[in-house]
Amino acid sequence: MSLSLCISNSAFAQRVSLQPRRSPAVAHLSCRSRRGILQLSKPPASRSCRVGQLRISMAAAQAEDLKIKTTSTKPIDGQKTGTSGLRKKTNVFTSENYLANWIQALFNSLGDEVKGKTIGLGGDGRYYNKEAAQIIIKMAAANGVKKVLVGQNAIMATPAMSALIRRRKLYGGLIMSASHNPGGPKEDWGIKFNYSSGEPAPERITDAIYKYTQNIKELKTADLPDIDLAKVGNNKFGSFEVEVIDSVTDYLATLREVFDFPTIKQFVGRKDFSFCFDAMNAVTGAYAAPIFVDQLGADKSVVMNGIPKEDFGGGHPDPNLTYAKELVDICWSDNGPDFGAASDGDGDRNMILGKKFFITPSDSVAMIAANADAIPYFKSGLKGVARSMPTSAALDRVAEKQGLTFFEVPTGWKFFGNLMDAGKCSVCGEESFGTGSDHVREKDGLWAVLAWLSILAKKNKDKKDGEGLFSVEDVAKEHWATYGRNFFSRYDYEGVESEGANKMVEHLEGVISSSKKGDKLGDYTLEKADQFDYTDPIDGSVAKKQGVRFIFDDGSRIVFRLSGTGSAGATVRMYIEQYSDDTNKHGLDAQEALGPIIKTALEVSKLQEFTGREKPTVIT
Repeated sequence: MSLSLCISNSAFAQRVSLQPRRSPAVAHLSCRSRRGILQLSKPPASRSCRVGQLRISMAAAQAEDLKIKTTSTKPIDGQKTGTSGLRKKTNVFTSENYLANWIQALFNSLGDEVKGKTIGLGGDGRYYNKEAAQIIIKMAAANGVKKVLVGQNAIMATPAMSALIRRRKLYGGLIMSASHNPGGPKEDWGIKFNYSSGEPAPERITDAIYKYTQNIKELKTADLPDIDLAKVGNNKFGSFEVEVIDSVTDYLATLREVFDFPTIKQFVGRKDFSFCFDAMNAVTGAYAAPIFVDQLGADKSVVMNGIPKEDFGGGHPDPNLTYAKELVDICWSDNGPDFGAASDGDGDRNMILGKKFFITPSDSVAMIAANADAIPYFKSGLKGVARSMPTSAALDRVAEKQGLTFFEVPTGWKFFGNLMDAGKCSVCGEESFGTGSDHVREKDGLWAVLAWLSILAKKNKDKKDGEGLFSVEDVAKEHWATYGRNFFSRYDYEGVESEGANKMVEHLEGVISSSKKGDKLGDYTLEKADQFDYTDPIDGSVAKKQGVRFIFDDGSRIVFRLSGTGSAGATVRMYIEQYSDDTNKHGLDAQEALGPIIKTALEVSKLQEFTGREKPTVIT
């Protein structure tokens, strides 16, 4: 792609319908939503009996409409499900009954609650999604689901599914994705269930799924023809219905309620502003042109790698400095754009770049929170802010100075969802390139891009063409001058043998047990060392051993975690942070500023000895 394609924008726009399609009337039992979990209101005994009879009669009526086939199966090992769902190599999911077992276990775990309800279905466009969608639709019909809304071509970004569930008040939705992991016959595949607030399934559901996978004996499938997933429209089979929907409409409507699109459009149309968005041949390619081109008037050339491909074009759809190298090279060129951004496989992660400038995810969430007044959705102020434990403390400093309620939670978006459902959190983020707000219950890559465009639009509101733009770098430097800079970096060691990774953690736990406040680790004085435990302030649940922490008296931190988001092996993550309020040092390269504490982290952990790795796979 030539650089010129990313440099200039035109100011045309096409009108598109912004009204979501009306969902058909669905019989709703009396219910209430509490902390993202649907609960039936307690009825009198006679009414409870009537409810049960209604569910049975609805399921029986549907069974009469459809020919249901029951086949025998047996448990398959390795189907333990987390809040990120189940992820394995594609050839595991395509093996006999592997996917079907998990889907049946899901419906078994939901029981009568899902019968007669409407669910969503879609994914990130990776290999096997379309075939899997046909299996899921037929099993949904056989298990009493009334209607399935499936994205055209089985496409639905993860935050878009959350928006769809919330806007149309769906029972839940199935997302076919392995997130930022590669796709293809020899790569990764995954699936997860999101519940009625659009949030990842709570543990009571994921635990039940795993339980059912361990003793499953039969599969239920409706005898239906395959659905033409390319054609938008209704497909009726007796009382069961499949509607193929446009994947963008509901999500776009949600985003328009959050952001001032006309103001962003006016800024994007400036002759002295240029930007480039890398969809990485992943799911946001289906959304980028409708949003950036049709709605905001940008030239279509601003979107690169904008066609979703089953193997993501042979790339690794993880928006960081390593895997989004094509975009990085463009932004670091002499004629590079003023603003660059990328999103990942399923559209929930993001990377923000300026002209030869990188915004760390930890800084990004802090800067969005500090400039929330640029986003109309937050006109009444922020309810609170939250970050994952490994994320730098940059957000803490914004919360302290602005008097905002602040939460530090384990890694996992479900912890943010609990806070959001309780009305205690507006903006949150993870250092793993995930940023979002309470408009949905997932992190949202395109939301972050629009948030930054909103900030830049406000900062440049009074600047005339040719006066020089207030840049991404200027936003960062202004922020650091106000709040100080938290130098931060993450080292990822991917595909490490689990035995070596676990031995390293055991060694670190030994260091913790023998350490005390005031000890010297390298040049740093220890304030506290522990395994991070978290008690959820909303539901009282406890999450233990969420990461090894070494916190020093100057605010510096070293954190170690093992991550299982890939399909094989372990990923060792090492997080390093150092705070400075010296504006003369804010321009230092992060790796230079963090050099001494990185050395200390490697020495304390003996990481190279335990893993056999001399260098990390990815540095961010």
